[in-house]
Amino acid sequence: MSNLFTRIKNSIAADFHDMLDQKEQKNPIALLNQYLRQCEHETEKVRKLVERQYLLKEEFTREYRNANEMAQKRKHQAEIASQAGETELYQFAVNEQAQYEERAAKLNDLLQKAMQQLEELERKYEEMKHKLKDMHIRRMELMGRENVARAHHRMNQVIDTNGYTQPFARFDDMEAYLDRLEHQVNSSYHRSTIDGRIAQLEKQLNKEEARTIS
Repeated sequence: MSNLFTRIKNSIAADFHDMLDQKEQKNPIALLNQYLRQCEHETEKVRKLVERQYLLKEEFTREYRNANEMAQKRKHQAEIASQAGETELYQFAVNEQAQYEERAAKLNDLLQKAMQQLEELERKYEEMKHKLKDMHIRRMELMGRENVARAHHRMNQVIDTNGYTQPFARFDDMEAYLDRLEHQVNSSYHRSTIDGRIAQLEKQLNKEEARTIS
């Protein structure tokens, strides 16, 4: 049964990768945008981890200082108790001093590790930011190349005489249409001009004929 589930899982994963490959071929910019969003999300998570690590380092520093100060305080108190002959109080202060010194030493180790981890996180965070910036630049480069390719494709469709067959899709079709339209307009103008002149001449002839009869 486990083998069956494994085969099903592998089959689904293969189909998913095939789908991503097809998507990348059809629209690489969209896939790059998806990668960028994922990287931005991961970079933001690392930024928050860096902030938390910085706060943790500050807390270790504060606790270390407090433990060290208390160790020095108990040491001074033990000396006073010893001088005063207060054996019980002296022993209590000595024990407290030892506990605070042990705590301070442990906190100091943790602080050093936290500082090293913070430096490593900051270095990786800077690398991620640079990588993300490079990807943004790469996207702009691809977008520019895509725009140029689309522009050339559309210009070729308009200029190519073997391209579109729809009316006015090519410049030569448009020029031929404008020539025909101009010819029709000129013909209509000439016809209207001739008709008007003949009508005027006919009217004048009728007037002259009427005067002659009268």
